[in-house]
Amino acid sequence: MRRMTIPAALVAIGVVLASCGSSVPAGALTSLGDGEGALNLIIWDGYAERGAVDKAYDWVTGFEKDTGCKVNATPMTDSANGVQLLKSGQYDGGSFSGDATIRLMAAGDVAPVNTDLIPNYKDVFEGLKLKGFNSKDGVPYGVPHGRGPNLLMWNTTVVTTAPTSWDPIWEGGSSYKGKLSIYDSSIFIADAALHLMQKQPDLGITNPYQLTDKQFNAAIALLQQQKANGAVYWGLLTDQVQTFESGDTVIGTTWPYQVNLLKGEDPPAPVEAVLPNEGSTGWSDTWMIAKNAKHPNCMYRWMNHIISPQANAQATVWFGEAAVTQKACDAAEAILPGHCAAQHASDEAYWDKIWYWTTPQASCADNDDATTCKDQDAWVEAWSTLRGT
Repeated sequence: MRRMTIPAALVAIGVVLASCGSSVPAGALTSLGDGEGALNLIIWDGYAERGAVDKAYDWVTGFEKDTGCKVNATPMTDSANGVQLLKSGQYDGGSFSGDATIRLMAAGDVAPVNTDLIPNYKDVFEGLKLKGFNSKDGVPYGVPHGRGPNLLMWNTTVVTTAPTSWDPIWEGGSSYKGKLSIYDSSIFIADAALHLMQKQPDLGITNPYQLTDKQFNAAIALLQQQKANGAVYWGLLTDQVQTFESGDTVIGTTWPYQVNLLKGEDPPAPVEAVLPNEGSTGWSDTWMIAKNAKHPNCMYRWMNHIISPQANAQATVWFGEAAVTQKACDAAEAILPGHCAAQHASDEAYWDKIWYWTTPQASCADNDDATTCKDQDAWVEAWSTLRGT
């Protein structure tokens, strides 16, 4: 792969704001100086590849050579873990989903970004700019990495009829007792709620992240039934890959990345995946900078790099998610023809079926029948009780 180079105007010492009438958000970097030589990142596994798994996919090595910023990446197990890591003060930033970004912005743990110092930001699809999960009060708090749906994956030698709904991991779970692969995070409560939106409309769920006591209890009951059917929980994606390889699990919720890894084996693992008819939960991930980042100049360079055409093309093809710019889509054609069409990169109607991860809050903005909903703490407590941790 051709290495991405940082534009000279960006690398130059002391780059100042372009005088386009834009104002710098309070707390954002006002000019770009020398890189500090290091960059400590929190990542979703697979978001900072340097060719260790596949030499063709390396968007870190070239960045390090061009900027002098040595990348140290720590994978998180889930969003709660990512938030905890950032609060430690040891990291310059990371890639976060909506169930972390809202918490981080509200707590003041991340800083707004000066997009004038991120030249590639102008190319980002408008459907990904200034959303509730990456901005606050109309101010951007990061740059997008990619977006994607949570999928249903199955072993085709065991599940011989391709499913089209989520039923096999819920009501049909007894058919695969002890072999259900389930994401180990409190945010998975939303998947149960989404299923109930279809199966029990009388509950009145209109948003799987905004649940009243009655709705929440129904979701937990469904999860308890799933656990009784022998759910096997995974936090790191490598854990899920291993259980599918061994046959210890045969069906469950997954990300496109695991599907790609399993299908890329020699010989390919017998798996398929689908976005069920009901729609799904999913993510739109954002690179954010810590409020007190020790290496802010390197972090800004990384945020510009990760949405550059070549880097974003590699990253999103590798993980199996939608690229964030048309230029990245064009570059992806040389890696995997048809990638952006398959991932619906610019198809906003498709994303209307995806409920992006977000932070559950007590306010019930979309629920006219309630004054309070279960907040993040309640979700975490319920999940810990369910899991016995």
